[in-house]
Amino acid sequence: MTTRIDTRFAALKTEGRSALVTFLMAGDPDAKTSLAIVKALPKAGADVIELGMPFTDPMADGPTIQAAGLRALAAGQNMIKTLSLVRTFRKSDDTTPIVLMGYYNPIYVYGVDRFLVDAKSAGVDGMIIVDLPPEEDGELCLPALSAGLNFIRLATPTTNDKRLPVVLANTSGFVYYVSITGVTGSAKPDFGKVAAAVTRIKRHTKLPVAVGFGVRTAKDARAIAAGADGVVVGSALVDAVKNSLDRKGKATARTVKEVTKLVAKLAKGVRGAGRKN
Repeated sequence: MTTRIDTRFAALKTEGRSALVTFLMAGDPDAKTSLAIVKALPKAGADVIELGMPFTDPMADGPTIQAAGLRALAAGQNMIKTLSLVRTFRKSDDTTPIVLMGYYNPIYVYGVDRFLVDAKSAGVDGMIIVDLPPEEDGELCLPALSAGLNFIRLATPTTNDKRLPVVLANTSGFVYYVSITGVTGSAKPDFGKVAAAVTRIKRHTKLPVAVGFGVRTAKDARAIAAGADGVVVGSALVDAVKNSLDRKGKATARTVKEVTKLVAKLAKGVRGAGRKN
């Protein structure tokens, strides 16, 4: 089965450019503003949208995304509302891929079978669940694939050639390469090492490889896009949300504009890259 993710990456390969993958926390800073931001992303230049599923214990996330999750939870965001956001988005956009990213606990609490049915019907295309290793594929990965959803796996600088085939075994959609060791937003990647890592991963898979963690500017995006099939930006966009809020942490007239302005700059950087592979 071909998903929107497969279709989008295939189209971009034909165009000879990388994808801009944007991450934002669903429900941050509130449900209405979050929907407005997500609706505005494709026009601003996002090729794939990742939506964080708010969780109280996000161990792989740095302070920026942790704070976004807490803002969303405080505003009443939950799994039902996150899937509703996707469903509403799909009424006006049936082509932009949407990936849910987060942790297994909220899905487990919701109920795996119920989640897969509801996610598919809402218009979700894939998921990244950072705390489910390949050894636990029976929990969610294999059922997700059977439901027609991509299961996107993370590879890191410490994923060696022996471990990589295990990581890639049931991965679909694309491979998410974490460019640094540590949590999100914590450091700047070494672009030379990233390009070499992408080349190494591509020796093991035909899937597109998208690179995230530490990408904050159009210059960063351009450098990563030169050697990767996609560039993932999260913390910088979440910061744009945070910096637009008023003193009480509420959305302002600037909130959507600040995010889309940064996405447009990042998209320009990605589109300006000369692909090396």
